[in-house]
Amino acid sequence: MIGTKLSGRYILESKLGSGGMSTVYLARDETLERWVAVKLLHREISDEPDQIERFRREARTVAQLSHPNLVSVIDAGEDGGHPYIVFEYVEGETLKQRIERLGRLPLDEAAAYAIEIGRGLAAAHAARMVHRDVKPQNVLIDAEGRAKVTDFGIARELEADGLTATGRVLGTTDYVSPEQAMGHNVDARSDIYSLGVVLYEMLTGAPPFSAETLVGVAMKHVNEQMPDVQVRRPQVSSALAAIVENATWKDPGRRYPEMAPMLDDLEHALEVEVSRAGSSTGEATNVLRSVPAKNRRVLTPRRLSVAGILVVLVGAAVAIAIAVFAGDDDRGRKGGGSARPAATTIELADASDFDPEGDQEELPGETGKVVDSTPTTAWVSEHYDTETFGGLKTGVGVYVDAGEPVEAQEMLVASESGGWDAEVYATDSSPPDDLAGWGEPIGELTRASKSADIELTPAQPAQYYLLWFTKLPESTDDEGRFRAEVIEIELTS
Repeated sequence: MIGTKLSGRYILESKLGSGGMSTVYLARDETLERWVAVKLLHREISDEPDQIERFRREARTVAQLSHPNLVSVIDAGEDGGHPYIVFEYVEGETLKQRIERLGRLPLDEAAAYAIEIGRGLAAAHAARMVHRDVKPQNVLIDAEGRAKVTDFGIARELEADGLTATGRVLGTTDYVSPEQAMGHNVDARSDIYSLGVVLYEMLTGAPPFSAETLVGVAMKHVNEQMPDVQVRRPQVSSALAAIVENATWKDPGRRYPEMAPMLDDLEHALEVEVSRAGSSTGEATNVLRSVPAKNRRVLTPRRLSVAGILVVLVGAAVAIAIAVFAGDDDRGRKGGGSARPAATTIELADASDFDPEGDQEELPGETGKVVDSTPTTAWVSEHYDTETFGGLKTGVGVYVDAGEPVEAQEMLVASESGGWDAEVYATDSSPPDDLAGWGEPIGELTRASKSADIELTPAQPAQYYLLWFTKLPESTDDEGRFRAEVIEIELTS
């Protein structure tokens, strides 16, 4: 088809990509003397009435949409039995190519792209259309760095029946919603799920599930829990992690009910990430500027220390506040001051177990795993019959060595299971043999999640910081036993 002129106007110059039902070409529009992208239906299916109707529907669907984060339809037609659609040509790369080139994206950039994708999808949903194939391959990054959603090839009107009726599974299984994988009817919440998976990939560098077959991946979306994004990348803020979680519930009724509240949370998470980093990068700068001042939330020190985890879920005008890790106390929330300077990670030299009320050992050979920056390793305690140590002791712990006295402001803990309680102690001398020797706690946490930020209030710089479990996490043991499992500990100043 290279060199072919369609309708006496569009000369196909080179192939840009190919999918299951069409091929996209770079073409020259001789009438307006500009570059365009032409999607041409494959010859072998161009005589199938339902496929031609689907193709035409795409043209009608996208032609109704006009948004900076959507690729625009310019024209549509048919030439010699070849139906085609003409799009604006976006020079740049796909989001998938960007992830493959860079790996994990900067946190603020990932949030910014999720916002732009969400804004484009929100415009489609407002027109009663759902994309059904949201994936990084269908997001183009233009020369200015802006994200644009494209390829509504399997889009459908929210209230329409017919070509994509119940029982037919369409989409890409790496990002497919559970209801779509099962062939059920879908609505805007299916796109929200897929966007949550795309955000997960931007943050971690890979989709959440893998299998030997496409169906195997789809069934994991139906049956398996979404992996914890903070386990794969502990630096992800709780604000971003909560968005991934709230977008990817298996039950659509538990997800964001529409794109607007998800965008609100994404805009807040972008503020959190920029505040933590001290500056913004790339497209994050432009997106942050586009957030209306009335929508911005002041980041008090307490809110920043827990990574902005006050996520508002809007559904039927009901706001549900997600509890802050430290038990919803009010320290640092008063006054409405600006956020403190970006946190600096303190390099840790070593870690040791602490079991003063037992046999003096709590798997000491594994403690180095909490400071190895490896999300696939963990220190675990011994097993206990109850979450309060079976009455044998009041707690167990692990402490980290900063190498020299430092004034830590936060302890970040990534763990295998949530629901645990703990206290943090510090000392600038050799670690004491008993808990009393550590003095008063400088931080505490109840009902922790898998990833927690503990605000610290040290009286003076300290070299050793003890995480002392007073209640063990929820049991994941087949025999119902309990133990602490810590993947990583970080200190920030």
